[in-house]
Amino acid sequence: MPDSLAVNTMFARIARRYDLANRLLSGGIDGWWRRRLVTAVRETHPRSILDLATGSGDVAFALARDLPADTDIIGMDFCQPMLEEAEAKKRRAGGYSNVRFCPGDGLSLPLADNSIDAVTIAFGLRNMADRRRALREMHRVLRQPHGRLFVLEFSQPSKWLRPIYYLYIRRVLPRLAGFITGDRAAYEYLGRTIGEFPDRDRLCVEFRDSGFSRVSASSLSFGIVALHAARV
Repeated sequence: MPDSLAVNTMFARIARRYDLANRLLSGGIDGWWRRRLVTAVRETHPRSILDLATGSGDVAFALARDLPADTDIIGMDFCQPMLEEAEAKKRRAGGYSNVRFCPGDGLSLPLADNSIDAVTIAFGLRNMADRRRALREMHRVLRQPHGRLFVLEFSQPSKWLRPIYYLYIRRVLPRLAGFITGDRAAYEYLGRTIGEFPDRDRLCVEFRDSGFSRVSASSLSFGIVALHAARV
């Protein structure tokens, strides 16, 4: 599992160029992945949402644009420089009054039991120092009996794509990202953790072991990414 301090320090280093790197390195498809997540959330009609590992706030803002204006959206992250980027984007946009950002650790969420309708986490579960503990925390804060969890995360792609994909994330991506962000090591970490992360079926088992039910997973972009959904 990743080391919390190392992950925090790494994201602090790349915070200012994080969004630019995401757009360029994904070819812009990251926006489509987020739209799929937001569509799934919208269909459950939550009144309150925790966007965990919110980073620079892209998912929180996308939720605010697509859900009713009275939906309470909390963007939470344990990396202060990333939260500062999110706050700066909010100020520049001049809106999003129903979105608030606050610090918080996914392993010990500063929220009451049974207090949130939906939890979203995009490309952040992979970085948790203790994934099962983080899932149990998400389960704890979700309202019984209809709270929903939505996880957008890298997965293991189709077999025919794997050689090309792993060549890209392990060789090409770190060089490109190093040029864009000045921090090649951060994206070497990315490639390594993607390769080590469970596939869709194994991650579904972890959800069930953490107390979730009605667990499902949808493959996106030939399995490069998966959208998981579950209920408490």
